[in-house]
Amino acid sequence: MHPHFEFPVRQVLWTLTFAAQLVLLVVLLGRDRARRYPWFTAGIALSALQLMAEVLLTGRTAIIPLQEILLTLADLGVILALLVVVEVARRAFAGAQLSLWIVNTAGLLIVAFIGTVFWGPWPSEKDLALDSTLGRLHLMQLAALKGNTLVYLLMVELGLLVVLFGRHFKTGWRSHTQMISIGLSTVAITWLAVQTVLQSIVRTAHPQSQAEYERTLDLIAKLLNANKMVYIAALVWWIAWLWRDEPGAAKPTPTAE
Repeated sequence: MHPHFEFPVRQVLWTLTFAAQLVLLVVLLGRDRARRYPWFTAGIALSALQLMAEVLLTGRTAIIPLQEILLTLADLGVILALLVVVEVARRAFAGAQLSLWIVNTAGLLIVAFIGTVFWGPWPSEKDLALDSTLGRLHLMQLAALKGNTLVYLLMVELGLLVVLFGRHFKTGWRSHTQMISIGLSTVAITWLAVQTVLQSIVRTAHPQSQAEYERTLDLIAKLLNANKMVYIAALVWWIAWLWRDEPGAAKPTPTAE
């Protein structure tokens, strides 16, 4: 009789994600990319920390403290993601005139802010009461969700600008900045698409039986897994491109013995 080993899809995806993040951190540090992209490196490290916290604390910590820790990390992740957007934009459009920076930044923020306001439902004021622990948790959750929406909309906009105009500012094809931007925008588009479908399911799904309810949960799980797979693909993309030197990068000259 052969032993049966069951590896749930969620566990496999978690393992692949964490392993890819560690490899990417090794590449960023070992190939001296962290010096050029410190906020991007910090964002990957925080994401790995979030995965570790979720696994190590779930089932070992009470629900309320666990949610406080995870939501605090999520809100911190939003702040780091905003800094990553600024970092990539500065690298991509170094040398641009100040007036061009101001106009484009204002335009991107306005579009992203409008999208955030109308993207998804908003909770009622009573759910965000600061005089209760649940109210504070709801507020932290709202900040994470809406913050991610804002960040991902900015990533999509920035990715489009980098692809279209980056070559005019020495951010051409196969540059590290453009490769990071493409990965970020791909992750962002997938996240936004999945969130849109999930919101539609929540609004329209009214299961009348246990079988329909289970099918709905299975569909949601598949969507979330697809989102994680795209993130893993982006990690592999970053590992491959950041390991390589940029085109035209100066190579060290061999020393005479």
